[in-house]
Amino acid sequence: MNKKGFIFDLDGVIVDTAKYHFLAWRKLANGLGIDFTHKENEQLKGVSRVRSLEKILEWGNKSIPEEEFTSLMAKKNEEYLGYINEMDASEILPDVERVLNFLAEEHQAISLGSASKNARPILEKVNLISHFHAIVDGNDVSKAKPDPEVFLIGAKLLNKQPEDCIVFEDSVAGVQAANAANMISIGIGEEEVLHEADYVFKDFTEISNEFLGQIISEQIKKNN
Repeated sequence: MNKKGFIFDLDGVIVDTAKYHFLAWRKLANGLGIDFTHKENEQLKGVSRVRSLEKILEWGNKSIPEEEFTSLMAKKNEEYLGYINEMDASEILPDVERVLNFLAEEHQAISLGSASKNARPILEKVNLISHFHAIVDGNDVSKAKPDPEVFLIGAKLLNKQPEDCIVFEDSVAGVQAANAANMISIGIGEEEVLHEADYVFKDFTEISNEFLGQIISEQIKKNN
């Protein structure tokens, strides 16, 4: 039996916590007198909390003391945690559970590979944590995507070679990280944004069990 490693990003792939990040970052940015729209938020996808705040300050041409920087990051996280504390299984994106169940039935290895430091509590809230054989999140890495560290650690925990792993990502940085790791990259979102991915689907409703079966049986290869 072919056994691959399937690595899932969290935000925007399994659950739409991106909307909660947007609300929390917008409140922080507006409090600093900086405009923050969905356009700016798109550029923070897959980016660490520290780098996100640095980018917001750059957009507003502002600098703040290190102590205030640390305080604002904590405040943003508290705001975000307030939102995710109310999450439940209804927030799982369409057909994610079907895909996870199919991979489990096929005895595939499954890992999470997320920049989020809140990945475990989120998976617990939506009752999906038992689907994962390994979880790699922002607490386990020192380098942010597009560095492939998060996915390489995931592959190692699953006892898989990188070339035997498939990554589901919704961000450009995440797709680039998967490609850098020499894994098959599957973009979840818009083709024009995620064109560097080997395959792009709008969401998991477009990913058939047949397609997954072909990947498992190695009938589908990396494009680049």
